[in-house]
Amino acid sequence: MENFMAESNQKMNLPTVSEAESLLRQYVRDDYQRLHASMVARAMEGYAERLGEDAHLWWTTGCLHDIDFERHPETHPAESIRWFSEWGYPEDLIHAVEAHAYGYNGFDTLPQTKLAAGLLACDEICGIFYAYRKMNPVPYGQMKVKSIRKKIKDKSFAAKVDRSTIYLGCERLGIQINQHIENLIRFLGKLP
Repeated sequence: MENFMAESNQKMNLPTVSEAESLLRQYVRDDYQRLHASMVARAMEGYAERLGEDAHLWWTTGCLHDIDFERHPETHPAESIRWFSEWGYPEDLIHAVEAHAYGYNGFDTLPQTKLAAGLLACDEICGIFYAYRKMNPVPYGQMKVKSIRKKIKDKSFAAKVDRSTIYLGCERLGIQINQHIENLIRFLGKLP
């Protein structure tokens, strides 16, 4: 996609899976937020595999994207951006975390990479999937595109989920919403 800046192919300073999970446990106490991080990480990893991207970078970005939300909701993701920079994490990850806050807390950075577009597309929609499963205890992998699409259109369902960022992420990623939902059903189907 020509409007994406080039993504780094060099060796990146990223935590291992166990280190990232440890950071998540250290900074995030809320069980739902931890589950959300796992869902977004799995969705991101699925997209990385589908697009031929670095699955570990995409998984880590999804896992840690909200690491400061619980402690600093009014400035999120400013603290995590600072931490990631101090920890030497790649600029692609930092940009994606900043761009996923587009329209919130004074952040106005549009996604400029596939990684950032993927995070924007996957973040909020995972909330729809979670809420749908709470209402209909069916495994993620058995959900239907039509059912999830209907819940996205119903603004009273999971009312705090910002649908506009889902659509913006899909647009920037170059994928239609129905295909995105179908992909997530497949990606999240690997979760327990």
